[in-house]
Amino acid sequence: MFLKSNRKKRIVLTGGGTGGHIFPLIAISRELKQISASQRIPLEIIYLGPKDFTFDYILKENIIAKPIFVGKLKPELSFSAILDILKSFVGIIQSFFYLYFYMPDAVVVKGGYGSFPVAFWSVIMFIPLYLHESDSVPGSVNSLFKRFAKKIFLSFQYSLKYFPKEKSVLTGNPVRRELFNLPEKESTKKLLKLSSRPILTIVGGSQGSMHLNDFVLDCLDKLLEKVEIIHQTGKNNYEQVLKETKIIYQEIIKDKEKQIYYHPVPFFEEKEIPDISSWRDVLAATDLIVSRAGSGLIFEIAAAGIPSILVPLPWASKDHQRKNAYEYGKNGAGVVLEEENLKPNIFSDLIFQIIFDEERKKQMKNAALAFSKPSAALIISQIIIKDIISF
Repeated sequence: MFLKSNRKKRIVLTGGGTGGHIFPLIAISRELKQISASQRIPLEIIYLGPKDFTFDYILKENIIAKPIFVGKLKPELSFSAILDILKSFVGIIQSFFYLYFYMPDAVVVKGGYGSFPVAFWSVIMFIPLYLHESDSVPGSVNSLFKRFAKKIFLSFQYSLKYFPKEKSVLTGNPVRRELFNLPEKESTKKLLKLSSRPILTIVGGSQGSMHLNDFVLDCLDKLLEKVEIIHQTGKNNYEQVLKETKIIYQEIIKDKEKQIYYHPVPFFEEKEIPDISSWRDVLAATDLIVSRAGSGLIFEIAAAGIPSILVPLPWASKDHQRKNAYEYGKNGAGVVLEEENLKPNIFSDLIFQIIFDEERKKQMKNAALAFSKPSAALIISQIIIKDIISF
């Protein structure tokens, strides 16, 4: 039970602009709203961040959302690098005025280059700063501001060595509640008009992965002999995948019965009505997931208890995806397949070995659920609310 206050409290959320940053912030905002409603604490939540494809998801949360310009700092001098510097400068000015106007009681930083301007001014204005680090190896923004943070929330045990122990709390990565309570598998498969075959879901991250897409298409003929595939391509890659698939159907997979077992979708969304692009329904129907190793995806896969094959992005910043994957795979929840070992026969055989082995899938499911942290968003929200009402 928290002490009640009649003064409206304000919390600013900020993140980098990928699904891996935004969906955990959404999970936190939902818990904050629930706590404030149940405890009758007047609370206003504001999001400040880049206006990219993730911004629409924030707008649906019925919170105040203000776009700011952000840019990546690049080592080479080019027109785009200069443009990013100018964007960052404008974003710093915008963030100053937003923070000065709202003067929040706390700023929650999810990391990513898009959160730098807000984190910077929160330090200058002495606004309590809370960091959440998704990955096993911390990003640049969280590393830069860790000395100024009031508390630092971590997803992986491995990350503790990078942050002050007295400020750090191991919470896991926040996941939306509905992903911990999936509908029944067989009924979901019927609603999605899927066959009785095992379902393989392939995810390249919130923006998709061209490399993973191309590789999957190279293996498509062999995979479609035994499994049904739901493939999230990324919105920017979707049309290209459709074009390539059409050529594959014309030249390689001419059997139309085989073709019906492949379902490319641009992006998985939150939907109330069952649909092949609904992330919750896809998770409910899936037997095995092949995915990049972003922290957000890992913790959502773990929440759903789905066996997985993780293919780390080789050029991810500080090689964090590789470390994420191996940390997650320690207890057998997932298998790590590095991109340099991504060969059609190895890939297909590994999928078949897992997806048709019921005992192995059961062990991987139990390991995934043991790894998951279903209370991450709630714990983070409780700590922040408790702090701001005591100020």
